[in-house]
Formats: sequence, structure tokens, C-alpha cells
Amino acid sequence: MSDENVDKWAGEAHSRDSALSRSCSSFEMLDSHDPVISRLATNLFKKTNDYLQGEMAAGQDYYTLLEEINGLATSKHADVRNLAVNLSKTLNEYNEKYDSLIEPLLHHIDQIDAKVTAMEANAYRLDSYTKQLKACFKSLQEGRK
Repeated sequence: MSDENVDKWAGEAHSRDSALSRSCSSFEMLDSHDPVISRLATNLFKKTNDYLQGEMAAGQDYYTLLEEINGLATSKHADVRNLAVNLSKTLNEYNEKYDSLIEPLLHHIDQIDAKVTAMEANAYRLDSYTKQLKACFKSLQEGRK
């Protein structure tokens, strides 16, 4: 921007400012003002300041609380992760013990059960055969008499 343009722009701004009414002008410290309005304005600014300070403090408290909750959640997450790791290790140990100790015993029990079932079937057949022999023996004894 050239110096002529800057001077022209500044001149336009000055002419606009002079056309404004006094009620739109900025507050001048040297001008005399109504003390009631000054007191009310000061009171307004103080209360606005108090309100904004309270809002900022509430926001800061909110973020502080959020930070604490985040820390607690991180801690809880670490605890749950450790618990899950320990449970996984314990489950793997129990699976290994099952595979090495319990599964062979269960297989042995299944074999014994199969043998008992076979023996039971043989016992029923033997009982039936014994009853047939007894009946034959009785019929032979009655035939001799």
C-alpha cells in the first residue's frame, strides 16, 4: 500500500469518527461523567468479571475432575489388564494339568467302564446259561425218577 493510500484511508476514518455522535464515542477519562453511571458501569464490570472468573474456575474444575477420572480409568484399565493376563496364565496351567494328569485318568476310567460293561454282559449270559443248565439238570433228575 502506498503512502498516499494510507493517508487517504486514515483521512476517511477520521471523517467518519467525527460524524459519530458523542453517545457512540469511547469513554474518555478526562470528560466529566455522571457519577451514578460511572458507579453502575464499574459495578457492571466487576460483576461481569466475577461471573467470567467463576465460569473459568468451573471449567478448570471440570477439566481437573476429568483429568482425575482419566487417571483412575487408566489405573483401573491396568488392573483389569493384569487380572486378564493372570487369568490367562492360570487357565493355561490348568489346561496343561488337565492334559497331563486328568485326561489319562479319564481315559483309563472309560476303559474300565467298557470292561465292566463287557463283564456285565458276560455275567448276564452266564446267568442265563446257568438257568438253562439248571432246568436241564432238573428235567434229567425228574426223568430218572
